[in-house]
Order: sequence, then C-alpha cells, then structure tokens
Amino acid sequence: MNTIENKTVAEVVAENIKTAHVFKKHGIDFCCGGGITIEKACEKKQLDYNTIKSELLDVDKVPKAYDYNSWKLDFLIDHIVNIHHTYVQESIPLILQYSNRVAQVHGHHYTEVVEINKLFIEVANELNDHLKKEETILFPYIKQLLQFKKEEKGYLQPPFGSVNNPISVMEHEHESAGDIFKTIAQLTNNYTPPEGACNTFRALYAKLEEFEQDLHQHIHLENNILHPKAIQLEHSFQ
Repeated sequence: MNTIENKTVAEVVAENIKTAHVFKKHGIDFCCGGGITIEKACEKKQLDYNTIKSELLDVDKVPKAYDYNSWKLDFLIDHIVNIHHTYVQESIPLILQYSNRVAQVHGHHYTEVVEINKLFIEVANELNDHLKKEETILFPYIKQLLQFKKEEKGYLQPPFGSVNNPISVMEHEHESAGDIFKTIAQLTNNYTPPEGACNTFRALYAKLEEFEQDLHQHIHLENNILHPKAIQLEHSFQ
C-alpha cells in the first residue's frame, strides 16, 4: 500500500485487512459505510487526516530486531510492560468487538466463530489477571533485587518465599494462554477466513493472528530471558 490518496476506506481495507484495525480504533466504519474517502471519513469524525494516514501507512512496518539478551533486566521489564502489556490491553477490546459481532452475525452458519468468541473471552480474562500479577508482584520484586545488588544490600526474602514461585505460576499461565491460541488457530484454519467473508470477519482473523504472534514474542522474552536471569540474580544473594 504505497499511497492512500483519494482511495475509499473500503478500498484501503480490501488492499490490506490490517488497516481495518486503525479504522475500528478511531470509530470509522470500514464495512457498510466504507464507500467514502479516508479524508471525508476523517472530516465526519473530526479526526486529523494526517494522523490517520500515518497510522495506515505504518501497519506493515517491520519491528526492529534487538539483542534482548544483552539488556539490563529493569530495561527489559519496562520494554515488556510498555510494548507487550500495552499491546494486549489495547487489542483485547478491539478483538472482543470483532469476535462478538462475527459470532452474532455469522455464528449460525460458521459455528466455529461462536467457540472462538468464547475462547477469546476466556484468554482475555486470564491475561488481564496475569498482567496485573506481573506488574504488582513479580516485576517489582525483580527490580527490588536489582536495587539491592546496586546498593550492595542484603537479601530480603519476599512473602512468596522465592522468585521461583511466582515465575512457576506465570509460566503455567503462559502455557494455558498458548494452548487456547492453538485451539483458536485450528478453529480458524490458521487464520484463514472463509471465501467471501465480510471485512469484519477478515479483520477478526487478521487481528487474532497478530495477537498470537505478539503473545509468542512476549512469552519468549519472559520464559527464556527474564525468568532465568531473575532466578540467577536471586541466587547471587544466597
């Protein structure tokens, strides 16, 4: 999608279904009311056209590759919260809007979308609780350990005994979320919408696939980098 000048909302979504998420976020109808230009749609919603244009042109931007393993733990934690936790919190309401609508309109014919809707509600609730536990228990404790190390203070045992205990819970919950998405991937035929699916149907599958990819990266950073280093850090006090 090199340019969006003079194109209708529907034309842009037809070229790249990911742009539907931008329109949905800003309350622009890309389905039934998509026959107007983006500029006109922005005028109707009193939105800044250049802002929307910039977001639309960035939907396929490839994330920069980083050497996460070299990062300091407090910086890695901040990255996980600011990038992945924020992504989850922003994406859940959007996907719920899509999945509720698709289940309501198409569930009688494509019964799998009803089950997908139930599964996503389940994983969304699990992840919301999961993020809170990380941000209020595990992450602050790791940062406290780092501060103790920096100030050469003695080890203060947490009420949960050892960092291994919350890590074990977090990794079990990661596995649960991963299993739910494996089922969603199967039900969606690896996020392949049926032939002739409407834009909302297609947008749902595209967003679910994007969400799963982010979840995999999110879990990798925690399970394979943050958690082992946190355990090692705690052991250094003993």
